[in-house]
Amino acid sequence: MEKAINRQKVLLDHLRPSSSSDDSSLSASVCAAGDSAAYARNHVFGDDVVIVAAYRTPLCKAKRGGFKDTYADDLLAPVLKAVVEKTNLNPKEVGDIVVGTVLAPGSQRASECRMAAFYAGFPETVPVRTVNRQCSSGLQAVADVAAAIRAGFYDIGIGAGLESMTANPMAWEGDVNPKVKIFEQAQNCLLPMGITSENVAHRFGVSRQEQDQAAVDSHRKAAAATAAGRFKDEIIPVATKIVDPKSGDEKPVTISVDDGIRNTTLADLAKLKPVFKKDGTTTAGNSSQVSDGAGAVLLMKRSVADQKGLPILGVFRSFVAVGVDPAIMGVGPAAAIPVAVKAAGLELDDIDLFEINEAFASQFVYCRNKLGLDPEKINVNGGAMAIGHPLGATGARCVATLLHEMKRRGKDCRYGVISMCIGTGMGAAAVFERGDRTDELCNARKVDSLNFLSKDAR
Repeated sequence: MEKAINRQKVLLDHLRPSSSSDDSSLSASVCAAGDSAAYARNHVFGDDVVIVAAYRTPLCKAKRGGFKDTYADDLLAPVLKAVVEKTNLNPKEVGDIVVGTVLAPGSQRASECRMAAFYAGFPETVPVRTVNRQCSSGLQAVADVAAAIRAGFYDIGIGAGLESMTANPMAWEGDVNPKVKIFEQAQNCLLPMGITSENVAHRFGVSRQEQDQAAVDSHRKAAAATAAGRFKDEIIPVATKIVDPKSGDEKPVTISVDDGIRNTTLADLAKLKPVFKKDGTTTAGNSSQVSDGAGAVLLMKRSVADQKGLPILGVFRSFVAVGVDPAIMGVGPAAAIPVAVKAAGLELDDIDLFEINEAFASQFVYCRNKLGLDPEKINVNGGAMAIGHPLGATGARCVATLLHEMKRRGKDCRYGVISMCIGTGMGAAAVFERGDRTDELCNARKVDSLNFLSKDAR
């Protein structure tokens, strides 16, 4: 409270009129208003890239969940339609739709995404493309749209994510180049993800009990969030069908909740055998769930959002992707988060909430401990071990989950981070600011006080 009062006093001093009306008397001074001046920007306030809507489908277990008989394009279409309809935006104003997606053949998925845009009511004039940076593809799509808006290519765009792991299971198609045998890091790009999880656990001493406890916590938090209705603002129910595998009969259903969340205990998880290594610690219970789902995020220039009178859900502040050792690809968030936070002009302690994808409990626990993060700030509504990890959709799902939770928490929650590890050895992270916690004062460039002191001395 004392810090907030002092900050207000400083701001009032800056806003107090000068005793002279002569503009020449104005001079620059150091703003000591704390984190309201934390950024170094090179663009004006109205050019901020903001998020005005972010929605997702429920996430369902692949091959046996609510979307097992749903076409991939029928997953994407509802969220594309929602971001436009719920903002009353004219769809022809969208400059581009970028969809993160991983497993389907590239040309097929690109066609499905274009088809989904038509199902959702977009005219033929709105282009669509896909992007694949594996598990960060949905976040990469959002970052690509933000970058394009900032570059002036267009003012409004949609970053989305889509994956049907029912229709497109993880598998290598075709031959592997024999050259890979003489490049160890290239060989490690082909390691099963579960083996990389075992490598992280072994190399950094993450115990089986720590991993199982992280999984229990994820399910507990996700179940509590579902029961309290905290996902309702971000989930778009999907009307689809369930086909009886024996009779072939179709039953119309509307899926409105995540179906992978379980009531589980440490004792339950302790009974599960390791999946990837005989004496290992990675099990089906402490790994992310193979899932189907989609998400979409509507971004635009702040000045356009203000002109349209749209409420701002969040502000896109920074994004980074970094490379790490493929054999321990799960450490990616520990490498990416500090870089993204620094790029936003912030410190780790400034971040109020984290959404770190739980690809495996081993890597999630390692990254949390390595960065010294407060567990109460991370995945407060559960993560991929409970909710699911439809590879290309996860980034967009996390944006929706993070920004709606930040809005719900109000004035005490200003900055949020999304991060995930990436197969073949990478990490990605992005920083967002809650939409109603920023104004033009926040755009002030951080000034080196020593420079001003030396100038004044002259």
